[in-house]
Amino acid sequence: MEKKLPDCPVEITLKLIGNRWKVLIMRDLLTGTKRFGELKKSIGDITQKVLTSNLRDMEESGLLTRKVYAEVPPRVEYTLTEMGYSLKPILDAMIDWGLNYKKSIE
Repeated sequence: MEKKLPDCPVEITLKLIGNRWKVLIMRDLLTGTKRFGELKKSIGDITQKVLTSNLRDMEESGLLTRKVYAEVPPRVEYTLTEMGYSLKPILDAMIDWGLNYKKSIE
């Protein structure tokens, strides 16, 4: 079932990456494939439930892929798709803006 997207392109972008967790997940995946535990550790103050929910949303939206290995214990890896990676310029701009803001208030 396809979700109806808003008419406004800014709203579409915010719908896909509009919370802090999704942006931090993307930040970590821009450097390459990560396992669930690596993401949880890197992001820090996020519960397993919230991380799982955000990863599922991002997979459903086509921003990342999830690969499960038939091992014990199970190993799951997440990788940005081409569409997910195409958001890199937005994250780079957020990094630049955040650095400039931090400098201006120090």
